[in-house]
Amino acid sequence: MKIERSVVEDLPEILILQKLAYRSEAEIYNDFSIPPLTQTLEEIQEDFRRQKFLKALANDKITGSCRAYSKGDTCYIGRLIVHPDFQNQGIGAKLMNKIEAIFKDAKRFEVFTGHKSERNIYLYQKLGYKQFTVEEIHAGLTLVYLEKFKPVP
Repeated sequence: MKIERSVVEDLPEILILQKLAYRSEAEIYNDFSIPPLTQTLEEIQEDFRRQKFLKALANDKITGSCRAYSKGDTCYIGRLIVHPDFQNQGIGAKLMNKIEAIFKDAKRFEVFTGHKSERNIYLYQKLGYKQFTVEEIHAGLTLVYLEKFKPVP
């Protein structure tokens, strides 16, 4: 398994994987209208122009992805996805570590996930992220925001 930068030609495959990976999130919240499931190819192409995308490859097949952008001293990481057949093998952690390494000038990293997404929260906390706020979106969904500061040398 290797982690590398995505190219624009990867986007259709990443979008298919994203919809597959976020299906379990939609089931947790009984909400299949979440943005990762409704995103179009044109929208992900627009994201690609503004963000850095990574892909995890196993036998030349994309098994995971994440994307991020920076604003000021903060790197905002989003849409960490791993194919259901490849979960719990460290791919998500490797993607997170690699995206953090790419944004070497960032002093702070931020992610968010839904309050019922226990596996996501566990992974982020294992990687050193700490919850700093929550935001209620509607009665069934509260977003949990987590941050991690780069150690001062």
